[in-house]
Amino acid sequence: MPNHKEHPISLTEALKARSFVYKHMRSTSLTRYEGLSSLVNADVFVKHENHNPTGSFKVRGGINLMHHLRNSGTEGVITFSTGNHGLSIAQSAAWFGLRATIVVPESNNPTKNRSIRATGAKLVEAGRTFEEASMVVKELMQEHSLYYAHPANEPHLINGVGTEFIEIIEELPDLDAVILPIGAGSEAAAATIVLKTINPDIQIFAVQAEASSAAYQSWKAGEILSSENRTFAGGFATGIAYEIPFEIYKNNLADFVVLSEEEIYEGISLAGYYTHNLLEGAGASTIMAAIKLKGQLKGKKVVLQFSGCNASPDEINKAYSLESFTNGWVDK
Repeated sequence: MPNHKEHPISLTEALKARSFVYKHMRSTSLTRYEGLSSLVNADVFVKHENHNPTGSFKVRGGINLMHHLRNSGTEGVITFSTGNHGLSIAQSAAWFGLRATIVVPESNNPTKNRSIRATGAKLVEAGRTFEEASMVVKELMQEHSLYYAHPANEPHLINGVGTEFIEIIEELPDLDAVILPIGAGSEAAAATIVLKTINPDIQIFAVQAEASSAAYQSWKAGEILSSENRTFAGGFATGIAYEIPFEIYKNNLADFVVLSEEEIYEGISLAGYYTHNLLEGAGASTIMAAIKLKGQLKGKKVVLQFSGCNASPDEINKAYSLESFTNGWVDK
């Protein structure tokens, strides 16, 4: 049986993953928005990963991983997640006929929990945080003979997510910069292996929640650090950076922005105003990051990644009550 944890991560592997990924989803739209372009003084495009099955970019990696697991005879898989990764694994496992167990924190987003259950996966609620949920996985993995699909240290996930950036560079070959949210880091790693291999001059900017800023702190220090994990935004809710993606992206980011909880809600509101898309916190964070990075982005062709749309009703109601949902961005 192949050692999936040691599979190569590269542009070549991302290119191979396309044939598996596109059996279950289509290329997502890359759309230019005049309002966002005027706001940032740049040529701004949005990559709509929020339009994917499961509502996030992560399904690309899930499909690629399940393809390889099924072909190696694996019958079941387990992971821990705050939602989007777990939903990706659950749905992809269902497509490939594998059993799936998803462990989530006890206070997890009910919208994401409902979607995970709808795939037929077993949902286990355990622990107060992402990290505490992860502690349950090893016990269940051994008890039920399941493959442990790590949310970040998983080469097939990163290669699958790489298909997103192949789509971007094929459609916009003169791209100057991309802005991505970072939680566990698979997307930043995928962007690096694809975009930097094709054109090392493309700038990759990252954004994370100030209240859960382990990846940011690790990037600043040049080594993996842990931090408190308090954000409401599930896509950011990790308390540590992870080895495999961190080693790939740590020397390849042009800059890294952190946002307050209020700014994350503002991003959801602005996504509704400028693009008429309903997004979750991490998914909309790239708009607020672009505003903060205006000086570095001026005149450039920039892609904002809308990573996911699985927000709770409470999050949407709070964001859409802000003035920016009615009037757009006003400098403060």
